[in-house]
Amino acid sequence: MLEDAPENDIRHLVDEVAELVTLPDVTKRLATAIEGDGHITDEASPELSRIRSNIRRTETEIRNQMGHYTRGHDAKYLSDPIITIRNDRYVIPVKAENRSRFGGIVHDQSASGQTLFIEPQAVMAMNDRLRQNQVAEKQEEQRILEALSNLIAPYQDEIINNAAILGHFDFINAKARYAHDMKATEPAVSPKNEVYLRQARHPLIDPRKVVANDISLGTDYQAMVITGPNTGGKTITLKTLGLLQLMAQSGLFIPVEAGSRVGVYNEIFADIGDEQSIEQNLSTFSSHMENIESFLAQIDAHSLVLVDELGAGTDPQEGAALAIAILDAIGAKGTQVVATTHYPELKAYGFNRPDTINASMEFDEETLKPTYRLLVGIPGRSNALDIAQRLGIPQAIVDQARSLTDTDSQDLNAMIADLVTKRKQVEDEQLHLKTQVADSEKLHRQLKSEFNAYQQRKDQLIEDAKVQANTIVEQSKTKADAIISDLRKKQLASGTATVKENELIDAKGALNALEQKPKLKKNRVLRRAKAQHDFHEGDDVLVKSYGQRGVLMRQMGKHEWEVQLGILKMKISDVDLERVKPEEPKRARATVQSAHASHVSPNLDLRGVRYEDAMTQVDRYIDAALLAGYPSVTIVHGKGTGALREGITNYLKSNRQVKSFHFAAPNHGGNGATEVQFK
Repeated sequence: MLEDAPENDIRHLVDEVAELVTLPDVTKRLATAIEGDGHITDEASPELSRIRSNIRRTETEIRNQMGHYTRGHDAKYLSDPIITIRNDRYVIPVKAENRSRFGGIVHDQSASGQTLFIEPQAVMAMNDRLRQNQVAEKQEEQRILEALSNLIAPYQDEIINNAAILGHFDFINAKARYAHDMKATEPAVSPKNEVYLRQARHPLIDPRKVVANDISLGTDYQAMVITGPNTGGKTITLKTLGLLQLMAQSGLFIPVEAGSRVGVYNEIFADIGDEQSIEQNLSTFSSHMENIESFLAQIDAHSLVLVDELGAGTDPQEGAALAIAILDAIGAKGTQVVATTHYPELKAYGFNRPDTINASMEFDEETLKPTYRLLVGIPGRSNALDIAQRLGIPQAIVDQARSLTDTDSQDLNAMIADLVTKRKQVEDEQLHLKTQVADSEKLHRQLKSEFNAYQQRKDQLIEDAKVQANTIVEQSKTKADAIISDLRKKQLASGTATVKENELIDAKGALNALEQKPKLKKNRVLRRAKAQHDFHEGDDVLVKSYGQRGVLMRQMGKHEWEVQLGILKMKISDVDLERVKPEEPKRARATVQSAHASHVSPNLDLRGVRYEDAMTQVDRYIDAALLAGYPSVTIVHGKGTGALREGITNYLKSNRQVKSFHFAAPNHGGNGATEVQFK
């Protein structure tokens, strides 16, 4: 249980462990000399080992010699063929009339005088030698103990301190084990002495048989009067409250459910007799009154009083009146009290007195047995007539008994019976609701766990898809750069600024090989979305895989179109296309005018162009310049806020065909223009 305790709660135990003093040499010597049960071992000293060896050898010799008497022809003269010991001497039991047949010494005789315990002459010397060795053994053991005492004497204080610490640990361990065995919990402590014991169990009753009860005191009421017939469990409830409260104030966990509270009383007074006793006489009454008189003089608002069968042992009418007066006197001092009684006059007490409540023990009318469940708020009722009727007493006798009972008592019992029935119904409904709430909470936890797992899986799939998409894009860029570089080399090799048609077609084919063909999921939503892609020649579209705008030139197949992307024409699947509104003409001072390389300017002026459009133009312009075979170009972006300049810089860093770039000379625009060198 310590592993579950907060660190601050066990810090003092760690400090105590640090105070333990280890004495390895002393411990080793003691372990060698003394066994766990305190017996001195043969290894305690060589001399002791030698003496005990002699003792064992002598005992063997004696038994062998005595065996001649018990097993030979002399056995018939013995009372029993056994070897025994008298006065530390080995003897045999000889019949008194055969005394003369054995020499030796008589050490004892039986109570009847028929048997004499004789030490034969043949073993007397051996018995003497055995006795001498036994005396020597005692002397050597005494010498060893004195030596060990002298060995540990210098460490007396350390050993005493160790014993105290280990004793404390043993005490804590005992409390923890006891709490674990009876499934106890730690109650909260109420400074106002508001006691609430949830499902309290008597710690001394078999856990398989004990009935748990909720016991409350000090919150809504200061006094509880438990009424009803004997053998119903009133006294056990009283003892459970007192015992658990004392256990808690002694630092023990108590057998209750979590959420329980206990008070801290200066005094707990109890007058509890034997609830099974049938002898309620004057002497018993006097004893109870003496107990009550003694604590009436001592109780205060910080006391708890437990009284069993208050007012019993005298005339019922006087006893009931005395019980009411005693309860009033206890209540006047602000003392909390729980009292049991079988007097019907006290049933109305809980209704007429403030801060007082009635209670009773439940009785099963079907089985005619008590259930030992505490019913708070319901006074006990007599079941004598019902029990008598069920046990077979003639109906006429039972009816006559009912007629002799006053009407008020019958009405009160009927009212109590109705209250018990309704309370049972409410408790059953509460139990049903509690079960439903527990099931709902369990389902909620399961759904929450599954939803969290779904969210994690979804996030992981999205992340995996992003990684895969980025990989495809990077591979596509690498291949596209290689294709453009190849076209540029062919232009340079031909010495012209144009590319032959068949070479351009080959380049288009290579680019088409990069086309992404995602598979549509076979569901209604995607099929409907696909059906809405109604394209026509001349439509402006967005190629989603490249993030660039283009124009539809002609349909190549059922689901493929030829798309004009800048200076290139590519075959694109319609699932990769999205129709967009045509761009409004923009006033740009310099753009790529034609797909023909001879019309590509060595300068691109982006001043006044929006950021997104400018970056698109830069991408197209770089491709066109590479195809035109320019070794370098200049991009004029202006100074402004610097956002466009930073975007162009990042783009050039990621373009594999760019060898280097830098701002232009001061007389050519400075940091408002960027000169780009190609590989």
